[in-house]
Amino acid sequence: MIASLLAAGALFAQPADAMADSQTAVDQVDVAYEELMAERNREAVELILASQLDDEGDPAALINLGTAYARLGEAEKALHCFEAAINSDTRYMLELADGSWMDSRRAARKAAQALSSGEALALR
Repeated sequence: MIASLLAAGALFAQPADAMADSQTAVDQVDVAYEELMAERNREAVELILASQLDDEGDPAALINLGTAYARLGEAEKALHCFEAAINSDTRYMLELADGSWMDSRRAARKAAQALSSGEALALR
């Protein structure tokens, strides 16, 4: 349940320092949200890898890539993505699938914990 709220929801990203100014426009990045919500996990992986956002250390891309891998049963790759998001030099607020906002490092930690407990692999 937590992974579906976290990883599948990393659609909008806003730098943490921009949160102070509520008039600041939200940066929108395509991180395969629609593909994940439609359970098209292989497509999500291909889209994120093609965007190269994961190579750039983009936390939203890494979290969603990790979720797609977890759903495909590739737990080791998923954990690697979540850890990369935790350790990324980039950090910002993510809008989750439930509409709430969470710091990208915290979201990645929660996704990694859910994976460790088997929760992320149980999504359908």
